[in-house]
Amino acid sequence: MTNVISVVLSTPPAAPAAAAAHFAARLTFEADVSDVHADLETGAPGLVVVDSRGVEAWQQGHLPGAVHLPTREIAARAAEVIPPGTAVVTYCWGPGCNGATRAALEFAELGYQVKEMIGGYEYWVREGFPVRTEDGLIRRPVDDLTAPPLADSCGC
Repeated sequence: MTNVISVVLSTPPAAPAAAAAHFAARLTFEADVSDVHADLETGAPGLVVVDSRGVEAWQQGHLPGAVHLPTREIAARAAEVIPPGTAVVTYCWGPGCNGATRAALEFAELGYQVKEMIGGYEYWVREGFPVRTEDGLIRRPVDDLTAPPLADSCGC
């Protein structure tokens, strides 16, 4: 038998209580595209989804029901666009962009409860959810690397 050393376990996992605290905290800061889609579809009250991208990106396509508020405008316009006491979910392009993180920080500094939609616009589109464009609502085919093509969600 060979001596196999785990690269993963070369740094030991956190204690279960510490891991639980960490993952619970992450869920207070993040929402995934499937959960945001479910809330938008049901009209769940108390939250506003904010697209923090620029005008050209917004015009290319955005989540139905989203509010367009580019990050640079949040400090000046949030109070007129987002009612006080409303929770905000921010999104930008995708995992390779930290625009939604910067937007979430802006909202938090203004006193809003906020979450970032992980995956952003990219994963919304890749999971086959509808996108509003100037031509109306469109859907792209589901990317089977992000969600099962014949299911409403990944089932997690």
